[in-house]
Amino acid sequence: MLHIGVMIAATAESGDLAELAREAENLGFESFFIPEHPVIPIGFKTVPPGGGELPEHYGRWMDPFVGLGVAAAVTKRIKLGTGICLLPEREPLITAKTIATLDVVSGGRTILGVGAGWLREETEAMGAVFATRWKRLRETTEALKLLWTRPEPSYQGETIRFPAVRCDPKPVQPGGPPILLGAHGPKGRERVARSYDGWCPLATDPAKFKLEVEELRRLAADRGRDPSRLHLMAFVPPREDGISSDQLKAYAEIGLERIVLFSQKDAIAMAHGRTLEIIRRLAPTVERAARV
Repeated sequence: MLHIGVMIAATAESGDLAELAREAENLGFESFFIPEHPVIPIGFKTVPPGGGELPEHYGRWMDPFVGLGVAAAVTKRIKLGTGICLLPEREPLITAKTIATLDVVSGGRTILGVGAGWLREETEAMGAVFATRWKRLRETTEALKLLWTRPEPSYQGETIRFPAVRCDPKPVQPGGPPILLGAHGPKGRERVARSYDGWCPLATDPAKFKLEVEELRRLAADRGRDPSRLHLMAFVPPREDGISSDQLKAYAEIGLERIVLFSQKDAIAMAHGRTLEIIRRLAPTVERAARV
């Protein structure tokens, strides 16, 4: 079954997060995602992906885990995800406890979309080295899994190191929440095949996405992994009334588990207080997906 989620640009002006999460659940959305940028440095020089100006609201985003904790407290079913969490910019021990706590209080509903980050000045402001961010992302991912599963975990990598510690609570989900990499291009798919539980890119063309998924599955099989166990999710920009039945069918035939609705146009409106309106406008996609 193809599940439909929604991602909101969570700012102080977006609306009551509790109300938004409840409404998303009541409308039948399977998941509720919040993105992350801890800080946006003033006067940064890095060119945003796709070029152009970075939308102003990126500098006003709330912390995703606090926001998802609010959502967890007022919902029962909807899954709670990051889209995406910039792990290289986070300290792994505190992050492991934060994520495990969210998984416990939500009853095992956490999904992690993660990435290395593209904004050099932000990465450096947060204390990480931009050139080694992919290695730090992989090592943090490996460390999180140890912290979530072992009674006395330790890790000695090149960018992440800590002695044997006790790190509780453990997540409700066995092995911890699934960690899906949001990355594009051949190197991104190679990284998924090597180190992650799944893939969560931006997608706009089902035909192109099908070829990329086929490549990913080949890469996973070459590494001795079962391709069918990879979680496949995509962030897809909707039309005014969501995604058409034909597109939903095309994505479902590829084997996609989840589509998360997100567009820059909607994000700008959400960040300025129209989130509830947009969630309701996109709800017909949930009904269409149920018929695919």
